[in-house]
Amino acid sequence: MYYTGLVTFYLPSRYLQRQSDLVLRKLEALLSKTLKIISKRAINAMRPPKTIGNYVYDQLREEIVSGRYQPGTRLNESMIAREMNISRIPVREALVRLREHGLVMKHDRRGMFVTELTQEDIQRINSVRIILEAEAIKLCQANMTKKLEAKLTSLVDRMEQWESGKEIDAADMDIEFHRTIWSIAGNPYLYNTLDSLSTSLFAHAALQHVNVETTKWRLNHHRSLLDVVIGKSDTSPEQAVMHHLKVYYDEPEKYSSLAGTTDYSFEGAQLEEA
Repeated sequence: MYYTGLVTFYLPSRYLQRQSDLVLRKLEALLSKTLKIISKRAINAMRPPKTIGNYVYDQLREEIVSGRYQPGTRLNESMIAREMNISRIPVREALVRLREHGLVMKHDRRGMFVTELTQEDIQRINSVRIILEAEAIKLCQANMTKKLEAKLTSLVDRMEQWESGKEIDAADMDIEFHRTIWSIAGNPYLYNTLDSLSTSLFAHAALQHVNVETTKWRLNHHRSLLDVVIGKSDTSPEQAVMHHLKVYYDEPEKYSSLAGTTDYSFEGAQLEEA
């Protein structure tokens, strides 16, 4: 029975039951949605906030890696700020970070450009890198411990397990392995010099967008270098670094004193492994 004050209606009990069930279902759905929102907000509150600077950096990095900005492209600070509807300050900060990570290069009086190296640039950088990284390996050998050996081995294992993904992610694993060697060497000036020289090389290689098989093949050529570092190979550090770089580049030793001194026996062993 339903009483309005003027007229009394008699409603079937089944109808009232259906209406009651409908109201309950709506309340349950509303409660569930509310709990999800509260839970999501609680999780987000525990995460570090993503600043506008981090957002701009992530966006630009993705656009460089995806190929929207090709190697050699000028990154106009004002234009990017207008496109993102933000001030120039976070764009400038993001470009500085991208430069530190090797994805961007600064040309005096011209601005920031997506990293692009000529063949001669690469050979000249690598000719210095061979000498310095060989020295880092010698110091690393002297400072090696079981714990450090396990860390380096774990990094190589990770690279060998890589199956697919972005070249920049593979490059991150690659440079992490080399930076670990430089760090173990124990000379911060040597580390910083190698890092400054090599970061643009790793970024340049990643931006070439080679196929997955080539990337896997390159990553799988770190085991032989690891063997030299941990003393499982009699190959000299200079020859080991030179042949490791030949996996990526043509004549990396061209502008060094090692030019023309290739030990082909080691190179053959490398090719057999591939």
